[in-house]
Formats: sequence, C-alpha cells, structure tokens
Amino acid sequence: MISKVLALMVLTTAVSQAEIPEGYYDPAGGLTGQALQWALHSIIDGHDPCSYNYIWTAFYTTDNRNGNKVWDMYSDIPGGTPPYLYTLGDDQGGSASAEGQGYNREHSWPKSWFGNGSPMNTDLFHIVPSDIYVNSRRGNHPYAEVSNPDWISMNGSRVGPSSTPGYSGTAFEPVDGYKGDFARSYFYMATRYKGQDSGWPGSAMTNGADLLPWAVDMLLEWHANDPVSDKEIERNEAVYAIQDNRNPFIDHPEYAVMIYDPESGVHSQEAEEAIQLFCSQNPFMDSVTITASAGSSVVTVSVMDVTGRVLSSYGGTGPEVSFVWASTEPGLYLVVTESGPRSAVMPVVSLGSAR
Repeated sequence: MISKVLALMVLTTAVSQAEIPEGYYDPAGGLTGQALQWALHSIIDGHDPCSYNYIWTAFYTTDNRNGNKVWDMYSDIPGGTPPYLYTLGDDQGGSASAEGQGYNREHSWPKSWFGNGSPMNTDLFHIVPSDIYVNSRRGNHPYAEVSNPDWISMNGSRVGPSSTPGYSGTAFEPVDGYKGDFARSYFYMATRYKGQDSGWPGSAMTNGADLLPWAVDMLLEWHANDPVSDKEIERNEAVYAIQDNRNPFIDHPEYAVMIYDPESGVHSQEAEEAIQLFCSQNPFMDSVTITASAGSSVVTVSVMDVTGRVLSSYGGTGPEVSFVWASTEPGLYLVVTESGPRSAVMPVVSLGSAR
C-alpha cells in the first residue's frame, strides 16, 4: 500500500496549480469504487458539445505549444526535439503517405468503438491533434505495450502485436511520456459515458464505455508512471472553458485507484479529513516537529525520501504521535501517515543545515 500511496503522491503533487472550481467535486466526497464513478459521472455529464468543425479552432487553446505550433503527442519527443512541427491552421486535414505531411483530429478512443455517436465524437477530452499518417497507422487498434513492433514512428510510437497480458492482438503504443495522458483520457471516457453506452460496438479494450480488466491494469500503471503534467493541467482548463466540464482524473489523480482498486486504501484528500497532519515549518532547516492524529485509531508515521526508502518511523501505539525529525541533507521528503485503511501524505522540504 505504501508504494501505491507514493505513486499517488507524485501524481497529486503535479496538480497543485489546477484551478478547480470551489465545491466542484463535493458530491464525490468520501466515496470509492462504483459509487465514486457514478458520482463523478453526474458531475461531468451534460457538457456543452462543440461542432466537429470547431475542433480545429479549439486546438488553438487546447493543444497550442509556443508560437501556435501543434502539440502532437504522436510526433513529439518529450524532453527532446520533435522530427517535425505543424503550425496551427496550416496543413490541417487531408491525407498523407508519410509522416510530416499534415495533422488531423485523432479520436484517441476510436469512433468505431462508440458508433461515431454524439456527443462522444466531438468530446475534446479524447480528441487531440495528430500527424495524419501516424493516426492512420494507429487506426482503431487498442493502446497496449508492443515488444516486437511491425512499425515505429519517428518519435518512437509503435504498432505491432501486443505484449500486454490479456490482449495479444495488434496494438498501438504511444511513447512513455504521454502514456499517462491517454490513460486519464480513457478513465474520463469510461466515467463520462458510464450508463450511456447502449449500442456502442465496443472493442478488444472496452465493453461499451467500460474498460476491460487487462486495460484497467495497464492504464493504472501508465497513470502512475507518467504523472499529470503542466500540459494536461492547462489543457483541462482550456477544455473546461469550452465544454463546461472537467477531467476528474487530472484534477484528482487518486480517483483512478479509488475507483478501480478501492481495496488499496488510497483515499482522496476530502476523505482523509479525519487524519490530521501538521509540521512546525515547511520548508525547514535542521529539524522540524511533525504531529499526526487520527481520532480514536492507532496512527503510524513514516518519513521517506522520494524513492520510497523509509528513513524514520514513529507511532503505532496510539491515536496521536509527535516527534522532531532532523535532516541535514536538503531535498524533498514525504511524510506518510497511516491509520487502518486511511492514509495521508504530506511533502516537506529540507533546506539542509544552518551550520
């Protein structure tokens, strides 16, 4: 459970700048599993759909990198130089016989999986700009891991037999730096259209709007390994301005585990109000006093580095614990508090020693 909490801590830290409207997720407070997913469905249902043609215009705010360049996850190389860049409004639509000849509108959840119905076919949370040729090579293949590709794009995306347990057909594997983006898009689609998928043909990855078990396992892993980025936060706000709904799994990454693995013990911040966790100063120099309480339940506190290595542990005998923790090494540390199935995580920053 500690490792899963740490993964979610990394995910959650990335979304601290999201401008979530006050009270937006209140109806989901304290829920897990299917109850949480239904509550989130009710919150994000009934968005304002745009026209299919307007998607080109939407890309100017949803997928605009510096200088009106298209942010294409099928050609971009995170941390590197992409093989080609498109200017928004230029070279859009049409056909291509190779990469670098234009961009179009990619339904990351393929249209054939939902029968090209509305409003799914214009929902910007799963529609992104992509190179025309790479889009055609992806087709409507599921996302999955590919060990022995038949084809590799210029940025390293792969097409070939799936090596993900549970699915052995042809798959498309995006680069690692965008796997979390697509995972959170899929969690959104499965939640937004939950119970509204009558007549959806489905796929080897989905049953209507529901994700198949093998897909859930893989997407949760992608979700944890590729945390929410500033790009996603900004895109979430841009789509919200157009559709008047949000992607809960960008705002609250922990919701994915709470829905699909409710026995994990991971809870949202709202559900953890019974656990109180304080530190005397943050950032701190030399030492810090940390206090935790959990009502009437026994509480334990561990201090870890960002790799998950436990540096110190306290408590375990009662509902309250207070201790002084010293650190002469500057850096980010995690204070993990557990009480029964509940947990809370707080990042603390050491500035090192004053001496």
